[in-house]
Amino acid sequence: MDTEHTEETEEFVLPRSRAANDRLHALVPGGAHTYAKGDDQYPEHLAPVISHGRGAHVWDIDGNRYIEYGSGLRSVSLGHAHPRVVEAVRRELDRGSNFVRPSVVEVEAAERFLATVPTAEMVKFAKNGSDATTAAVRLARAATGRPRVALCADHPFFSVDDWFIGTTPMSAGVPTATTELTVAFPYGDLAATEELLTRYKDEIACLILEPAGHTEPPPSYLAGLRELADRHGCVLIFDEMITGFRWSEAGAQGLYGVVPDLSTFGKALGNGFAVSALAGRRELMERGGLRHSGERVFLLSTTHGAETHSLAAAMAVQTTYVEEGVTARLHALGERLAAGVRDAAASMGVGDHVVVRGRASNLVFATLDENRQPSQQYRTLFLHRLLAGGVLAPSFVVSSALGDADIDRTVDVVAQACAVYRKALDATDPTPWLAGRPVKPVFRRLA
Repeated sequence: MDTEHTEETEEFVLPRSRAANDRLHALVPGGAHTYAKGDDQYPEHLAPVISHGRGAHVWDIDGNRYIEYGSGLRSVSLGHAHPRVVEAVRRELDRGSNFVRPSVVEVEAAERFLATVPTAEMVKFAKNGSDATTAAVRLARAATGRPRVALCADHPFFSVDDWFIGTTPMSAGVPTATTELTVAFPYGDLAATEELLTRYKDEIACLILEPAGHTEPPPSYLAGLRELADRHGCVLIFDEMITGFRWSEAGAQGLYGVVPDLSTFGKALGNGFAVSALAGRRELMERGGLRHSGERVFLLSTTHGAETHSLAAAMAVQTTYVEEGVTARLHALGERLAAGVRDAAASMGVGDHVVVRGRASNLVFATLDENRQPSQQYRTLFLHRLLAGGVLAPSFVVSSALGDADIDRTVDVVAQACAVYRKALDATDPTPWLAGRPVKPVFRRLA
């Protein structure tokens, strides 16, 4: 049975979730298997532990139902337990999931993926995004004979591996010598990127970036990067973990018409099932294969990378996207939500403080203080009120399972949250509305 959410956040408590979080921390470092899911990302003692989900809704173990955004860190873009995906998975479960030789499902999944992303010529599947991006970096280093990686400084995450994590505040355990091999370039600035390539002439193996983020790429920017990579002899890698499917079925490369040498996909590809992909030009990808005479590259070799049910899920996802026009629906839902949130914030006098950003299919929000600076305290206040209203929203990233009634309800809850936000701004101190410590950034040096 659903518990009614009250407008008074002081009455909103999650005793069972709190106890379960304590158990998690006793057994699992960080209390979650992804730092972005940690309870430090939520108001104190108000991090729901989930029982189950269906469509755009999830239920916590305290009996509360929520409208959920950012499902599975953007991976569940069709909604939980999508029938076409579940049925495809169910068909494979009784047939075995992992064999001593490739399954026929592997070739079918590769053919389906390359038909969906025709800018790529070969593909290899894995289980997570980090393995795919690190394989792309290794392949670029092998192909060029160069040691350095140039990553886009404006994009928050590429991999759990040392070449990236060493550049973050959580760099403990990463040798300085490894970190020094990674350099950064700013998004949208071709001149700065060319200066970097010139400074490290013949040392940079690859440029790796998300092709688009919270802003659209400047005109000719991606084409300019393509030209720079060609001229300086480095590999252009698009991290399409987020943009894949949400921008178009063929990713941002399909939408903007710029073809990278390598690209990585995940998240939406499996609708919550564990599958990722490294794709790219045959000349490069084949270096990790058997049909060449050069030095072998240990590209990707994962015991569970080709689990049949996950590949079946990926094929069902691709079919659903194409046949049901899912990308267009994500954009339409996001546009409706963004307009509603902006109107609600403006009507409560906080339009300059609760700010919706990003492509309609990938919306995030910023919470700004009295000086219009990003504020973890105001984010805490906002999240607190959303939770109390039955909206679980670390972002406003939509799934296609949302309905108009869900969007309308979300906007109503946002309006109530913005009314409290206005009170805190007027008081120039949100502390009385926090009921505990503020939420914290994922990447920080100390716990």
